[in-house]
Amino acid sequence: MLHLLKLEWLKIKNYRTFWILFILYLISIVGANYIIYVIQDAVFHEELRKNPQGDAIKWLIGNPPYEFPQVWQMVSQISSYLLIIPGLLTIILFTNEFSFKTHRQNLIDGMTRSQFITSKILFVLAMAVVATVMVAITALIFGYIGDKPFTTYKMEYIGYAFLQCLNYCLFALLFSVLFKRSGISIGVYFLYVVILENILFMVIRYYLQHVGYFLPVESADALITAPVFEGIQEAYISRPDFKYLLIACIAYIGLFALLSYRKFQKDDL
Repeated sequence: MLHLLKLEWLKIKNYRTFWILFILYLISIVGANYIIYVIQDAVFHEELRKNPQGDAIKWLIGNPPYEFPQVWQMVSQISSYLLIIPGLLTIILFTNEFSFKTHRQNLIDGMTRSQFITSKILFVLAMAVVATVMVAITALIFGYIGDKPFTTYKMEYIGYAFLQCLNYCLFALLFSVLFKRSGISIGVYFLYVVILENILFMVIRYYLQHVGYFLPVESADALITAPVFEGIQEAYISRPDFKYLLIACIAYIGLFALLSYRKFQKDDL
C-alpha cells in the first residue's frame, strides 16, 4: 500500500495545478467558516443584547454554533459545501492518466490493473484524510476563540465529515472510470451532484418521504445538519433514523470503490 501511495506521490508532487487547487480548497475551509462565523456572531449577540432572556432566540438558533461543542458540527457542515472541489480534483488526476496515456505506461512497466486502480482509491483515501484533518483544525481554532471549554462531545461529526468527503471523491472516481475524459466526467459529476440529485431528492421526498435521503450523495449530506434552528428542524423536518443513513453512506462508499475497481479491471485500455 505504501509503495502504491509513493507512486501516486511521484506523479503529483510537481503537478502545480493540483497543489494550487488543493491548497485553495483547504484555505477555503477556514475562509468559508470565518464568513459564517462573523455573520452568526453579529446576529446572535445583537439579538441577545436586545432580548437578554433570549429564550425564543435560543430555541430558534440554538447555542452559539462556533463554540464547543456545536463547533464540531458547524464546521463540518459548512465545509461540506466545498466537497465538490476534491471531487473535481479526483476526476482531473484520474482522467489525466488516460489523456497522457500514463496508465498504459504503468501497465507496461509491470503494474497490474488491480494495483493501478487500488493506488487511485488509496490516494482518494489520503486526500479525504488531509481534508478531514483541516476540518478538525478549523473547528479547534474557532472553538478556542469562543467562551466554552474544550470538549470532545459531538466530535464524531469530524468522522462523518471524513465519510462525506470519501463519498464525494469515490463517486467522482467512478465517473472518471466510466467516462475517462475530464470534460464529460466533470460535466456529468457536477450536473448530478449539484442539480439532478437535488431535484430527485425533492420529487422522491414529496411522494415517498424518507426514501429521498438514501440517494448516493444525499445519504452523506444528511449525516451532518447545521446546529442552528434545531428547534424548527426537530419540530417540522422528518428524517430517517440516523443509523440507516450512516449504513447507506458507508455502503455507497464501498459500492463506488468496488464498481470503479471492477470497471477498470474489465475495460479495454
